[in-house]
Amino acid sequence: MRVLVLTNLYPNPYEPNRATFNRQQIGALNEEHPVRVISPISWVTELASVLRQKPRLSGSRRVVCDGIPVEHPRYYYTPKMLRSKYGYFFERSVKLSFHRAVRDFSPDIVFAPWAYPDGWAGVKLGRQAGLPVVIKVHGCDLLWGLERHPGRKKRTIEALRSADGIVAVSQDLASRVVSSGVDTDRVHVIYDGIDTALFHPGPMCEARTRLGLGINEPIVLYIGNLVPVKSVSTLIVACALLDQRGLSFRCVLIGEGPLRTQLQRQVSRAGLNDRVQLLGARPHDQLADWYRACNLFVLPSLSEGVPIVLLEAIATGAPFVASRVGGITEIAGKGCGKLVCPGNVEQLAQAVADHLAASSRQPKALAAELWPRSHDDAAAELAQVFKGILQHASSRTHSVFSS
Repeated sequence: MRVLVLTNLYPNPYEPNRATFNRQQIGALNEEHPVRVISPISWVTELASVLRQKPRLSGSRRVVCDGIPVEHPRYYYTPKMLRSKYGYFFERSVKLSFHRAVRDFSPDIVFAPWAYPDGWAGVKLGRQAGLPVVIKVHGCDLLWGLERHPGRKKRTIEALRSADGIVAVSQDLASRVVSSGVDTDRVHVIYDGIDTALFHPGPMCEARTRLGLGINEPIVLYIGNLVPVKSVSTLIVACALLDQRGLSFRCVLIGEGPLRTQLQRQVSRAGLNDRVQLLGARPHDQLADWYRACNLFVLPSLSEGVPIVLLEAIATGAPFVASRVGGITEIAGKGCGKLVCPGNVEQLAQAVADHLAASSRQPKALAAELWPRSHDDAAAELAQVFKGILQHASSRTHSVFSS
């Protein structure tokens, strides 16, 4: 099969660490099936990077990533306004690149990992080209903020109902897709894989030495985007409670996002500069040592599909505390963890305190209990879904939606 991927979730020259999980799964798919990627870059991201004097894209806006040809058209849209039109903006921004890829690459199927606007535009363009389209839903694209933006919700449902297939990363997401009016036989659950060669158990002391950390200091770790849905502010408030109770610990926050400045102010106002550190982004191949080095990994999200960072933490044997949301409950039996109510500061603080008190007495999870799925496993299942859709594509009828 020849697969044309249309997604904003892919690395680009301005954001080289963007959506590493997608890069790796698409790379694994490319090992057996030729792939071409169209990954638009927001004009806001591009402008900000240019103002910071980062190198610009080449005139052709084409690069090669892991041996895969990638084109980065500029995505024009109205930030925080006219959200119901984002699908149209996205479609218009990628249209020339899409038609060029269809002409030069002759894809068999279109794969859009993100429901809206990526999937909506992918379905519209795919129909015009006579190609079947598969949308992958990750969690936030289906769960977070849709009720506050009815136009976006309507377009998301349009995309899901019109696609040839939907891949969901959890049973919870699959159920939500079906409840939106999608036929059950078009919905497939494929849990994401991880880089099992990188994320595996290892000695804590060696990891801390490589990272330049103290051997005995209790470390609480968060890795992820600094965006509202991750509720990092809740973790900072919990840290303030633990500090008031005299607990010894250090909380390390790894990641970037629009809330970084706001969160740093929150840390300073709470007098936690010696307790909580915002380290920004770190190379992906360094993250395994951070998981091994921590006493506890914390994910206080308000909404999730099945978060890759939690899978990576489980694979390294790191104990965790996470919110009881989305697909997290489906994997909570792996590793050594505890779930708390999202947004409940007291529960979060108590769970962290309990884990730190017990960490000296409890070994990390056994390797047999860890997350075993690799990107190759997930890519192989994805390819089987594509093959099934191609076999039946000619017999399907599809709804058509307007701009």
